[in-house]
Parts: sequence; structure tokens; C-alpha cells
Amino acid sequence: MDDGVLRTRPHYSGMFNAFGTIFSSEGVRGLYRGVTPNVWGAGSAWGLYFLFYGSIKSYMQEGDSRRDLGAARHMLAASQAGVATLVVTNPIWVVKTRLCLQYSSADASLPESKKYRGMIDAFRKTYRYEGMRGLYKGFVPGVWGVSHGALQFMVYEELKSQYNRRRGKTIDSKLSTLEYLTFAALSKLVAACSTYPYQVVRARLQDHAGSYAGSLDVIRRVLRYEGVRGLYKGLTPYLCHVTPNICCVFLVYELMTAGTGR
Repeated sequence: MDDGVLRTRPHYSGMFNAFGTIFSSEGVRGLYRGVTPNVWGAGSAWGLYFLFYGSIKSYMQEGDSRRDLGAARHMLAASQAGVATLVVTNPIWVVKTRLCLQYSSADASLPESKKYRGMIDAFRKTYRYEGMRGLYKGFVPGVWGVSHGALQFMVYEELKSQYNRRRGKTIDSKLSTLEYLTFAALSKLVAACSTYPYQVVRARLQDHAGSYAGSLDVIRRVLRYEGVRGLYKGLTPYLCHVTPNICCVFLVYELMTAGTGR
């Protein structure tokens, strides 16, 4: 999420340049910065999201899994689940972002309160010096980002429903592994390309070395110094990372719920 303005950090011309630069200067360890909070964040976020989404969807269907909610209600259920999940997990994403953007040489001028030795230390120092407000930096663009999950789930559910209708089956009929993977990948691609700028805005607000007044200030400065292209920085590695991830998550979810009569 390099902003092209902060000169105390290395700057990358692309995904492969970033890989090479990080590996040559920090080794393999540098490529895994923030992995601990990312594992905790991803695990808790998806677990909570599916819990909330499944419960809300079942409530809307009044317990009948064959009842078609339609695109609007699928999006509403996913939006409500997304906001509830964000309230719980936002502090984890703040810590993950700060650890990923920490460089021993580039951040030498930062005060001790913004130098982190690991996940727990980052939580402790963020809360101590910035309070709960620090742990909820980026929450507003995160709420915008709820549209990402809502759009993704809506597209995924509609793809499954329409496909089953064309096969002359009920909307809750089970699909093959390849079909689940295909619909999951397509839904992620649509959602990512439509809503990715919120990821850039949220990451910049959560960056401990940044100095933005708010979401609108981030957008204004990105457009001023980097143009529209700046709002899509990191999209390629993001898609390379999350597409296989989301395919696995959705597949496991479908397989785990196959016999529950959801």
C-alpha cells in the first residue's frame, strides 16, 4: 500500500519487484511479516462471518433452505454479517497492517511507541498510546468494505441459484467441487474489482507512519499524487492471494454444511 510520498520506506514498481526487494533486504522472514495476526484475523473473520451470515439468512428464509431470497436480501444478509464481523476483528487488522509495514531500517526515526516486536506488543502499544480509537483506525472504510463481502456473497448465491434453476433443480441442490470453486472465484473477482479502493484507504489509515486526517483525506492525496491508479495499488498480488483462499474457504463451508440441512 505504498503511497509514493513517504520516502522513509522502500518503494516497489510491481509485485515481482516487491518480492525481490523484500527477500534481498530482509530474507524469507520479511515475506511473512504480519502472518500471525493475519492467521488470527482471517480465521476469526471467516468463522464469524459465516456464523452471522448463516443465521441471518436462515432467519430470512424462515428455516426453509429452498426459499429464494433474491439478490437484494442476499446482499442485506451479507452486509449485516459484515458489519458485525468488522466490529470484532478490526483491531486484528490494524495490528496486521502495522506489522506488515514495519521496516527496521526505514522506521529507525519512529518513536519507541510505534516500533513493534510482535503481535501482542503491537496490541499493547497501540492501546496504551492511542486507546481504543487506535485499534479501530480504518473502521469507516472497513464499513465501506462491507459492500465487498455483500457483493461477493450476493454474486455467489445468485450464481448457484441460477445454475440450479437451469438444471431444473432446487436452489439448495449440491454442486460439484469444480462448480463451487468456479463460482467462488468469479464472485471474488467481481467483488474485488468493484470495491478494491477501500482496501488501499483502510491500509493507509492503519499505517502507524501515516498522517491522514481521515478517509476523504486519503482519497484526495492518493488522487493528487498517484491518480486513479493509486487506488488500485496491490490489486494483482491481492487477487493472487485471496482468490485461492476464498475458493478453499467456500468449498470447505459447502462441504461442512452438506449434511446439516441448512
